[in-house]
Amino acid sequence: MGILEEIESGHSVFETEMAVRPDDIDMNRHVHNSRYLDYVLAARFDQMKRCYGVAMEDFLERGFSWFVKTAHVEHKRPLHLGDGIVVRTRMRTIGRREVTVDFEIVNRETERVSAEGWFAYLFVDAETGKPRTIPDDIREAYSV
Repeated sequence: MGILEEIESGHSVFETEMAVRPDDIDMNRHVHNSRYLDYVLAARFDQMKRCYGVAMEDFLERGFSWFVKTAHVEHKRPLHLGDGIVVRTRMRTIGRREVTVDFEIVNRETERVSAEGWFAYLFVDAETGKPRTIPDDIREAYSV
């Protein structure tokens, strides 16, 4: 059972499919631990536009951005070159200035969780980097 099944947030689970690339592999012949963070960030950019209807470009045009405040990853099983993966995410909480997003990275062929965890993203002014209050329209878009 993955983290998304354990945590009941009431929010939708979204998926993004990817493939492990040669430059993701480390000297131990499996995906380097830092790439798991990259997979989640890439999935979130995809899902922001495709699933929430608010692309990163939309935030930047309004003078906003997101910073990763905290990232927690629990590695369970290695991924290898050529593996297809599914990155599943779900909004856990939407606060005044930050959101928490749970994720799991699943091997598409075996359906076994390779990594799971969560990110806390801080909503900021794109120019100054200072925290900002999340506008109501963004809060509403992310509440699905």
